[in-house]
Amino acid sequence: MAVRVGILGATGAVGQRFIQLLDDHPTFELAALTASEESAGKRYDEAAKWRVNTPIPDDVAAMEVGSTDPAAVPDDIDLLFSSLPSSVAAEVEPAFLEAGYVVSSNSSNDRMAPDVPLTIPEINPEHLDLIEVQRDERGWDGALVKNPNCSTITMVPTLAALDQFGLERVDVTTLQAVSGAGYDGVTSMEIIDNAIPHIGGEDEKMETESRKLLGSFDGAEVALHGAEVNASCNRIPTLDGHLESVFADLADDASPEDVAAAMREYPGVDLPSAPEQLIHVFEDEFRPQPRLDRDRGDGMQISAGGIQSTDHGVKYNCLAHNTIRGAAGASVLNGELLAQEGWI
Repeated sequence: MAVRVGILGATGAVGQRFIQLLDDHPTFELAALTASEESAGKRYDEAAKWRVNTPIPDDVAAMEVGSTDPAAVPDDIDLLFSSLPSSVAAEVEPAFLEAGYVVSSNSSNDRMAPDVPLTIPEINPEHLDLIEVQRDERGWDGALVKNPNCSTITMVPTLAALDQFGLERVDVTTLQAVSGAGYDGVTSMEIIDNAIPHIGGEDEKMETESRKLLGSFDGAEVALHGAEVNASCNRIPTLDGHLESVFADLADDASPEDVAAAMREYPGVDLPSAPEQLIHVFEDEFRPQPRLDRDRGDGMQISAGGIQSTDHGVKYNCLAHNTIRGAAGASVLNGELLAQEGWI
C-alpha cells in the first residue's frame, strides 16, 4: 500500500529535489504540494521556476499548489516533507504537528531541541524513539524528525566509522558548493574567481549537530558525544558537492589502512533510497572531487580519500552531494525509516 506524502515549500530548490527523488518512488505517492500564498492555486509548472536537471514529472506539473496551512492539506496524507526556510518552518511546522501530521524536515529549526530526533538512518536510527518523548512533552499526535545540515551529513558518517578508535577531537574545513545557499543565495559577482571564508551559522551547526548525531540515547534523552568539534566553513564556486578536510584525534592507534577498512565496512541500511555501500573510499589521493564524485550512489553515497596519519590520529577528505544526500535525499531517507519502523 502506497504511503501518501506531501511537500511543504515545494517550489524552492530543495522542494524541487524532493519532487525529483519522489518520482517513481517504490513506497511514496506524492499527493500534495504547498508553497507561499502567491503560488497557491496555480499549477505547479506555473508556480515553480524549475531548475533541476531532469524534467518536471507530468503528473506533478499539473498538480495544484496549495497553501502551507494544515486546513489546506488533505487529511489522508501520511507524511509531510518540509523544505521551508527555517524562520517559516519554526512558525508553520508546529501547526501541522498539532494537527497530527508526521513531518520529516530539512529545515534547521529545532534540530538541537532535546526532544526532536536528529537522524541519519545509517548512524542513529534508535534516536527515532525520541518521538515518544516529544509527543508526551508537546502534547501533539504528530511527529517531527530532522535531518542534519548538508555539511554535517557529509562528515558524520566518516566520524561514526572512526568512533571505534576513540574519537576525541575533530577539526574540519569545508569547501561548500553554491547550491547550498539556494538559487539566489550567492551572486555570481561574489563567487566567480573567489572564495568566501564564512557561511553564517554553518560552523555552529557542524559543531553541535555532529555531537548529537553521534551521541548515546538512553530512551529518554540524547547525551552529546564527548568529542570536541571545530569547524571552519567556506563557500567556493562549485555548483554541487561539499568537499571537507577532516583532522580527527583518536585515543587508539589506527593506521590509514585501519581507517579505510572501517569506513568501507561501515554498515548501510535496507531502505529504498540508501546506497548499497554508505562510504566509498578512494585509494587515489586526488579523490574525491565534487564534479567527478558527487553523484555516486545516485547522490546518496559519501566519498572519502586522502587518508593519512597525523601525530594524534588521521586526516582525510570527504564529499557528498549537498542537495541530495545533504538535504532532500536525507529527508526522504528519514521518511523511509519512519515508514519501516511503523511511525506512519
